[in-house]
Amino acid sequence: YVYSFGAGESAGDASMKALLGGKGANLAEMARLGLPVPPGFTLTTEVCTEFYANERAYPKELAAQVEAALAALEAKTGKTFGDAANPLLVSVRSGSRASMPGMMDTVLNLGLNDETVEGLAKLSGDARFAYDSYRRFIQMYSGVVLELEHGAFEEILGAHKDSNEYKSDVELNADDWRAVVAEFKRAVERLSGAPFPADPKAQLWGAIGAVFASWMNDRAIFYRKHNNIPESWGTAVNVQAMVFGNMGDTSATGVAFTRDPSTGEKKFYGEYLINAQGEDVVAGIRTPRALTKAAREAMKEGGESLEEAMPQVFAELTAVYQKLEAHYRDMQDIEFTVERGVLYMLQTRNGKRTAKASLKIAVDMVGEGLIGQRDAVLRVDASALDQLLHPTIAEGYRRDIICRGLPASPGAAVGVVAFSSEEAERLAADRVSVILVREETSPEDIHGMHASKAIVTARGGMTSHAAVVARGMGRPCVSGAGDIRIDMKLGEFRAGGRVIKKGETITVDG
Repeated sequence: YVYSFGAGESAGDASMKALLGGKGANLAEMARLGLPVPPGFTLTTEVCTEFYANERAYPKELAAQVEAALAALEAKTGKTFGDAANPLLVSVRSGSRASMPGMMDTVLNLGLNDETVEGLAKLSGDARFAYDSYRRFIQMYSGVVLELEHGAFEEILGAHKDSNEYKSDVELNADDWRAVVAEFKRAVERLSGAPFPADPKAQLWGAIGAVFASWMNDRAIFYRKHNNIPESWGTAVNVQAMVFGNMGDTSATGVAFTRDPSTGEKKFYGEYLINAQGEDVVAGIRTPRALTKAAREAMKEGGESLEEAMPQVFAELTAVYQKLEAHYRDMQDIEFTVERGVLYMLQTRNGKRTAKASLKIAVDMVGEGLIGQRDAVLRVDASALDQLLHPTIAEGYRRDIICRGLPASPGAAVGVVAFSSEEAERLAADRVSVILVREETSPEDIHGMHASKAIVTARGGMTSHAAVVARGMGRPCVSGAGDIRIDMKLGEFRAGGRVIKKGETITVDG
């Protein structure tokens, strides 16, 4: 039931996608190729199938196999799970056979408690980083495993920032994060009726159970239904040693595509954030920076690209993406972390793309000798071809522009403004064309995005949840429209000196 990344008889590879899920199979394959992958192991999709067939009970052999895999992981990293002096921390992520971006659950920094956080502070020499990681873990675990409301923790953090007149999270110091952690733990006990779990083994099994349970959450069911993914496939669970992109200004995290997923152009494309964890990029909480200098200049962005800020890391990342694309013979969507100047690969998968990009990439790869003509034809999904017929705004037509953002997904749409997914779904049921306008979208917005003709977000980049899911759905999307200020109470947004109220009609050009 458990396979490791790398060499050995229990090691997986890319051919085992049905058993290990896409993420697990590709992590194992990258490790087999000698790429810098943090060690870990995968609980197979068969565990998920048996979990649901046996009233959410695990196979009796599983616990011993997980213990053995954890011991092997401790040996590889030289760290011990739950040890106060040298703690091993892990991430727990889902990974189904088909890519389902953002639909299922993830827990990072697992293994932290009041003792191990002090060990992490000493090892890293950075108490601020350690307590920031701890508060992220409590918040994520509380939402995913304990099913507590995300907003309660945001309110605590917002109140702390307001009382100290901080504008952003990066201004909080170690003592601030200690205070926030203490408040988060009190909130957990108040809301759940029990203290936050301190035992790392209990944390691990809680997270594993939550990831398997997320296979049957509402958003995953909705996504499977609209993408023809069988429920019987199940999800795998990946447990992997943590690497940290939030260890200061020599650390970073990012998402990249080996070609442009909107146009298919052969250029390295993606975004990154300095001193951040991966969820910060895909969740659209902070608007990230471009990977390449050329992309930064084209977007007229401030701040350095990764190519300028970390040239050695960028060169290594370029070599990795070239190797991965040649190996998989398809455009790859990759996630990476830089911990104190050292590059680590966290994921690769065939990237979601528009129909226009799909057509160009398939034709170009034939020309490059990567694939044959038959493969090229089979790669272009027939139902996606209607994306090529997306409406566009007529050339030369007068544009009364309210604001601009990033061109996350092409096409044009006209509709009335809705600020919530529930409102968008209700209006769409009455055959009203809707434009969903949000600060950022989350996986819970999948039904509202599906009901809308287009999506606009105030925050997030070209690889945020809104951008990736909209591209896959063929919905126009403009992300990171930073001028937008949404007031949910008044039911309006402000941008470019204008006030646009809920129910008013706008046009989106993606």
